[in-house]
Amino acid sequence: MSEATAILQILELARWAPSGDNTQPWRFEIAGPRHVVVHGFDTRDHCVYDLDGHPSQIALGALIETAAIAASAQGWRLESTHRPNSAAERPIFDWHFVDAPELPRDALIDSIQNRSVQRRPLSTQALTEAQKSALLSACGPEFSLFWLEGWAARWRTAQLMFRSAKIRLTSPEAYEVHRDIIDWRQQFSADKVPEQALGTDPLTTRLMEFVMGSWERVQFFNRFFAGTWAPRIQLDWLPSLMCGAHYTLLAPRPPQSLQDYVKAGRAMQRVWLMAHHLGLQMQPEVTPLVFSRYAREQRQFSKLPHLQRLADQVRRNLENLLGKEAAERSVFMGRLGHGQAAKSRSLRRPLKDLLLQQSQHP
Repeated sequence: MSEATAILQILELARWAPSGDNTQPWRFEIAGPRHVVVHGFDTRDHCVYDLDGHPSQIALGALIETAAIAASAQGWRLESTHRPNSAAERPIFDWHFVDAPELPRDALIDSIQNRSVQRRPLSTQALTEAQKSALLSACGPEFSLFWLEGWAARWRTAQLMFRSAKIRLTSPEAYEVHRDIIDWRQQFSADKVPEQALGTDPLTTRLMEFVMGSWERVQFFNRFFAGTWAPRIQLDWLPSLMCGAHYTLLAPRPPQSLQDYVKAGRAMQRVWLMAHHLGLQMQPEVTPLVFSRYAREQRQFSKLPHLQRLADQVRRNLENLLGKEAAERSVFMGRLGHGQAAKSRSLRRPLKDLLLQQSQHP
């Protein structure tokens, strides 16, 4: 196999890294032998969830880790460096692949394309100590996992998710995001989230499609028909109760720099891939972290004042659940459990659409 073909095989796997709402905030430029330039971007200017671009930076970390895992199949080690003079909103990374014959093929490579999000209820069977140990080892020595297990912890987490979901479903800023990223009447989607992956029943899904046709409809249904209750119960309350455990990924200290969030993304991806390797399903639960940070830093995210107060309630709930210090170190949150793999999922843009020519730099 030629080196050029090996690079394309690595990129073909790397593009399956997870990203918020399937935005895939990266483009690839093959700059020379074993040299790839990654042009990243974030969605902070139009996505309320992408606070300071940090969720996109976590996604870029997941991309880097996925490429490193894929490179192990070629007997290569990935050396990724960030160009410090690149804009924070459009970070650039140089990837160099070097010979590493001593590096074994990473077992997680087989989970890259099959890992997905399962938003539907899972088994409440507890995770074993061996499973939790494997997940902890996967996140690396700098990070740790805070477990929320048992009926009482799941109940309190369900309350947190239910309250966070009210912000998500009544905020005009979030409405604009949801309107653009849901691929209605689809089982799979290359660049959005297909409706069948949402986790709602068919009647609720059709009602959601109609209501989300305009912000005026959303307001009307929320005001007169308690329009958030069905999706909050189906998307947040029941899944929070029906799982093996919730967890948060803790950084060694509250993250601040782009590199902190990239490292977090690399750890997050290894945990997710390990979960799949162990036969577990997973769903991210990051909105409470985002809304808590808005409240903690007293930053306005909505033109509706009462949502600022609700975000502060989410912050207090999160800190009561984890402790203030752990809440500030949390970089990712999710739920895990045994269950069937999702039958509907986000796919990815084909590699040819992600490759840039030298004249196409962003």
